[in-house]
Amino acid sequence: QVQLVESGGGLVQAGGSLRLSCAASLRTFSGYVMGWFRQTPGKEREFVAGISRDDRTSYSESVKGRFTISRDNARNTVYLQMNSLKPEDTAVYYCAAKWWSSYDYWGQGTQVTVSS
Repeated sequence: QVQLVESGGGLVQAGGSLRLSCAASLRTFSGYVMGWFRQTPGKEREFVAGISRDDRTSYSESVKGRFTISRDNARNTVYLQMNSLKPEDTAVYYCAAKWWSSYDYWGQGTQVTVSS
């Protein structure tokens, strides 16, 4: 059962922009905290951004000011707008959903590659 599906990844030059989307098939999408994580080979998966049911947002320090997370509850979709991309942003980006204390559902990931 595929519940979260990421899209929008690709190849972009440093300084460019990319917008990721996550389509969710959750029973009550608006009740979940949604988040974006990323992972590169040999590194732990790291938190990138999160957004609550009331649109409160949080970001890792490495992306703060450059990335923006948003959600469209009518479309059951979460977005990650990535601006001023750097080669260090290269990773597989994952969408995740949290009901209360933990992220219970995860997408398959979408590759983002930033060239220098």
